[in-house]
Amino acid sequence: MRNIKLLLAYDGTNYAGWQRQKNALTIQGMIEEKISIMTGSKIQLHGAGRTDAGVHALGMVANFPTNSTIPVLGFHDGLNSLLPEDIRIFGVEDVDPAFHARNSAKGKVYSYNITTIPVPLPTERLYYTHVRGPLDIRAMRDCLDHIVGSHDFSSFEATGSRDSKNKKGKGALRTIFSAELMAHHQSIESFRVVISGDGFLRHMVRNIVGTLIEAGQGKRTAQSFNEVLAAKDRKMAGPTAPSKGLFLEKVLY
Repeated sequence: MRNIKLLLAYDGTNYAGWQRQKNALTIQGMIEEKISIMTGSKIQLHGAGRTDAGVHALGMVANFPTNSTIPVLGFHDGLNSLLPEDIRIFGVEDVDPAFHARNSAKGKVYSYNITTIPVPLPTERLYYTHVRGPLDIRAMRDCLDHIVGSHDFSSFEATGSRDSKNKKGKGALRTIFSAELMAHHQSIESFRVVISGDGFLRHMVRNIVGTLIEAGQGKRTAQSFNEVLAAKDRKMAGPTAPSKGLFLEKVLY
């Protein structure tokens, strides 16, 4: 039995997220269907994460077991010929049977695009969240400093995303390696929030960004942002930022 690892990217606009669903178009479901066509057998694809509807990926990793003798180049070219253009395979390799895209991951890097351009370009509408500017960039960066390190991120977790009564595992505790806000190279009115960490709760990045935008608008201070983090209460944080601005940049192994 071979274990095949995929490196892929996708535009999540037209999909109901990564995870397979019975009555919706998903990234996982689409790729599994095409692999099954190639191998002649039912395939279960394991992804490094479960991106939500509308979220994009530049560096998703997945793996699947197969008895197929198709060479890795065959999978690469074959899948790219069968998949729609909004899903692309960039790398295929045989890996150790113990490798699992999700369980073997040590962390992830996410980015979020924000623009304050008065009239956004039509080509950016699916990949940027438009916010009326200007934004206080220094205040936003001060807020991001507070999330670096190990914290309970319950305040930025989607309600009902996990069983809070389950005391096993690490609960809402996550470690953020770095968190930066940088101007986009193409415009001083467009920005990227880049956050890397050992793991993320559902909607965690989008909830952080939604609260961060409020700080940029003068509705919160860095101190009050830190108080939100410490409160472990989702009601204290800002709104969930739209999914279209979020990208899974990279999976760390």
